[in-house]
Amino acid sequence: MGVVDHDVRVMLLVPADVLRPRRPDPHFAAEADAARESGVDVALVDHDALARPDGVQRAVARVTGGGEAVYRGWMLTSAQYAAFAGALARRGVVLRTSPQQYRRAHELPEWYPCLKRMTPASVWTTGTDRVAFDEVCALLGGGPAVLRDYTKSMKHYWDDAMFIPEVDDRAAAWAVAARFRELREDDFAGGFVLRRFERLTGAEVRTWWIDGACRLVGPHPDTPGDRPPPDMDVTGLAPLVAALRLPFVTVDLALRADGVWRVVEVGDGQVSDRPEAIAPQALVAALITGGQ
Repeated sequence: MGVVDHDVRVMLLVPADVLRPRRPDPHFAAEADAARESGVDVALVDHDALARPDGVQRAVARVTGGGEAVYRGWMLTSAQYAAFAGALARRGVVLRTSPQQYRRAHELPEWYPCLKRMTPASVWTTGTDRVAFDEVCALLGGGPAVLRDYTKSMKHYWDDAMFIPEVDDRAAAWAVAARFRELREDDFAGGFVLRRFERLTGAEVRTWWIDGACRLVGPHPDTPGDRPPPDMDVTGLAPLVAALRLPFVTVDLALRADGVWRVVEVGDGQVSDRPEAIAPQALVAALITGGQ
């Protein structure tokens, strides 16, 4: 990852409001305000254009100046992020998180090797081939599993597109995979990922890591009213996250039924949703000072 020089001026990039393109998207307006109040320059990008292969130059047309930038916006695919980074570089702006680092945080096969000790056993395919799917089912072995792709699950379709009661029932497992693929449509990323089912209790906790240090701990955005336990200890996780060598990531954790904290998900911090319990000023301050 290298050492970030925090004396370099940082720019915050946020999506523009679709209806009022000179203003930040309302979802990120509080963070933009907090950045400006802290003396951080804010520039707007056109997310809709960014999501189109031919729109990336238009997406960054209002980004001026140069130096280092951090993005806080809607999720991008790894390919979209790489195009985004390239377009910014041509304008003299370098994203603190490189395209390779974004992929490492964004896609499960990239982050899993560093965190496998604290997350359910996982196997995956490249693509959607049935033969490959049967092969990874055999690798995982019998018992229940949950299904996702490299970047996302379909937890709102738990019974028909996520939970596999018995991996050895290949026909039933494939039916879940086929339904998942149908629902994900063009958003399907990479391949099928099978993860050993573990019974979790309570709400997830979202932790925020900058330069390998945990800077913020709060509820998961899906359960904003469920605060983490005040005595939560993430020191055991720290060397595993540091091994990722990433500048800005989130790690979602949940308690397993036996009382052990387990990693549910890792994400690039730039596109991870911030629950209201995490003040925008706190997040901006952490981004400015890094892992210090």
